[in-house]
Amino acid sequence: MSERKKNDELTVSLFSFGFKYGSPDDVNVLFDVRFLPNPYWVEGMREKSGREPEVAAYVLESAAGVQITGHFISLLPFLVNQNITAGKKTLAIAIGCTGGRHRSVALVEKLGVELKKIVIDVTVYHRDIEKDSQL
Repeated sequence: MSERKKNDELTVSLFSFGFKYGSPDDVNVLFDVRFLPNPYWVEGMREKSGREPEVAAYVLESAAGVQITGHFISLLPFLVNQNITAGKKTLAIAIGCTGGRHRSVALVEKLGVELKKIVIDVTVYHRDIEKDSQL
């Protein structure tokens, strides 16, 4: 992501969710990443989350993970700048996978780091990360 002047004109909420628990209602942008490799089916990863390095690497270092991360990193400054230009004060970006525990979490964590380089007020959270913790 190119270096840009940080701004405090826009509040960004970036979060993961699980489609099986319902799509969020009040978002500006929603992405479905269920095409990424799913750690749920890998022995030893099912009970972990996308916050753990092993799981994040499995998702983000796959061919599709590398490509989609690059696309998102290119898209974020555009979304931020367009929303500021339009006079918006908030931008909610939701990224979903099946359960909201692995793939979307890994991607949101990575993108949150990148987004904080261009926006001062960023909230990163994981709506459904604990819902399947009793596997």
